[in-house]
Parts: sequence; structure tokens; C-alpha cells
Amino acid sequence: MNAHPALLDHLVLATPDLAATVADFARRTGVTPAPGGAHPGLGTRNHLVSLGGTAYLEIIGPDPEQSAPDRPRPLWVDELTAPRIVTWAIRPPDLEAAVAAARALGHDPGPVRPMSRRRPDGTLLRWRLTEGGSDPSGLVPFLIDWGATPHPSADLPVTPLLALTASAPDPSAVRPVLAALGTALPLTAGPVGWSCTVDSPRGQVSFG
Repeated sequence: MNAHPALLDHLVLATPDLAATVADFARRTGVTPAPGGAHPGLGTRNHLVSLGGTAYLEIIGPDPEQSAPDRPRPLWVDELTAPRIVTWAIRPPDLEAAVAAARALGHDPGPVRPMSRRRPDGTLLRWRLTEGGSDPSGLVPFLIDWGATPHPSADLPVTPLLALTASAPDPSAVRPVLAALGTALPLTAGPVGWSCTVDSPRGQVSFG
């Protein structure tokens, strides 16, 4: 069985201390996530590791080289006291068609916004994503389109994804929204949470 949910692009592991979380990931797995780049004006930067195929894990946290932004950092980074998976992204074949289909089924993924960042080698990455969805739990993914930009997973160190599950107080309320987006996620009843298990040189490692 494929451990990747349909259309999975990436998981987002947010942290209040990026360097410490990257070091902990490297210690536990034996694989060091690659520097991704800064998000100018947002006060964050990221490191990335492939989950196999064209999916990856993004570790995002405050960027000590940027001044504090005049608004909260994205992805609840300022509110965290420990690392946790906060959301995920799917990559449909046609972003506009996927947004229209979801809206027709009663879920509005929000407006599409262009974004960009530079890789450490200077390459400019451009992408578009949906913003403004109605699920603060992060269990409902946002949609992303990389267009002509090389996909970030192409040259990353790899820790293959073995399993991805989540919990929600009412899984029956989340499943139809996921279906409207053309994806699914194994869900159990309970407090909102995630379990992500990867294969690594140091064996199977789970993150929550």
C-alpha cells in the first residue's frame, strides 16, 4: 500500500527553533535536511527532506537573519512551544480546476496566492497556493502548484515515508472535505494530532 496520500506534495513541521529541530531530525534519522531558503518579509526559513517520490517534509521556523515581521509569522510558528506537524499540501494536476471542483462540493480552499523564495544556490522558486481555508486544525490540506519551477523534492536527501495518520475529534466531518479535494487521510477519533513514520539509516522514526 502506498503510504503517500493521494496528491501529497509536502508535510509542514513547524518549530519555534529551526536549528534545534533540524539537528534533532538528523540525530534521530542519520539524514540531515537540506537548507531550503528564507521567506522574505515573513520572518521564516526552512529545511527540506524528501519523503520519496515527489513528496517532501518542510521544517519551518523563525529566521534569525531576518528582522521580526510586523505581523505573526505564518503556520503558527510564534505560538509553538515544541515542533509539530501543522498542515500539509497537495498538488493537483490543475489548480484552478481543483479549486472549482472543491467549491462545487461545498469546500472553499480560499484564494490562490503567488509566492517565491530563493534557494541557497540562488535559483528563484515560484509557486502558487491556496490561502484562507476554513480548517484551523491543519488536517485539511492547502493546494499548491509549482508551475515551471523545478520541484523542491528533486535533489533532497531522502527518508521514505512509511505511514501517515492523523486524529480528529470528529473524523466524519473531515473526510468529506478531503474527498472534495481529491485526497484522503487515515483518521481516527481523538484530539487533533499527526503521526508520521519514515524509514532512515537508523531505522523507522516517528514524528508527531
